[in-house]
Amino acid sequence: MSSVPGRWDDLLTRVLSGGVMAGIGILAVWLGGYWFHGFIAIVCAAMIWELARMLGAGPLAHWPALGAGLALIAAIEIPEGFALPLIIAPALFRTESMRGHRTRFAILTVAILIAGYGLTSLRDDFGFIWMVWLAAVVIATDICGYFAGRMVGGPKIWPKVSPKKTWSGTVAGWIGAAAISIPFVTETGTGWELLGIAVAISMASQLGDVSESAVKRRVGVKDASTLIPGHGGLLDRFDSMLGASVFLLLIEQVVDFPPPPVF
Repeated sequence: MSSVPGRWDDLLTRVLSGGVMAGIGILAVWLGGYWFHGFIAIVCAAMIWELARMLGAGPLAHWPALGAGLALIAAIEIPEGFALPLIIAPALFRTESMRGHRTRFAILTVAILIAGYGLTSLRDDFGFIWMVWLAAVVIATDICGYFAGRMVGGPKIWPKVSPKKTWSGTVAGWIGAAAISIPFVTETGTGWELLGIAVAISMASQLGDVSESAVKRRVGVKDASTLIPGHGGLLDRFDSMLGASVFLLLIEQVVDFPPPPVF
């Protein structure tokens, strides 16, 4: 049986560029400390640069990106109470050429910086293993959704916002997130509630993906940029991690993380 033309055309490029990104990310997570802080600040600054360009900032896009990156670095290294204003301040940057998109820029800039701050807190407070777990949940969601969506297809979940997203891919992402969490439960002695948390984080990561898709459709662009072959821009690649990171930062306030075993 011959394959459907175009269905897998971007797979090799996605795998190769994804592998390079994964290698850099794993190295930064393993090193931790200032290395990881700097890596996250650079990634967040690049995403804000892409966002500003999408929303019409043009050649001025580097200014809010630079300000956001410096603000995040400073916020990570100082007490939390003083860090909060620095996380919010870059969203107030005025770029006249954005015109009707300033509200979107402000909301998404705050979300990106909160997500970045949350990732550094997760690495600093919980260590390498749980940063790897979060990344594994997001990656499993994406990979399972990608293959199930193309192999199974079926009804679309939000056709007006993200026409390629199917219910089969969405549910496969939840299953993948739970499955990838099983070794973390068995090897760390964590409670089985971790699987439920993983599914919820998978959902949050999908919402992050859909939210970015909605912004791109609103401004009429396919990709946030062309920085990453096969994936578009950093915002296209890390939108899921943004949703997951913000959600995990929130639920840490209401549930035990990692969940203790129940005897």
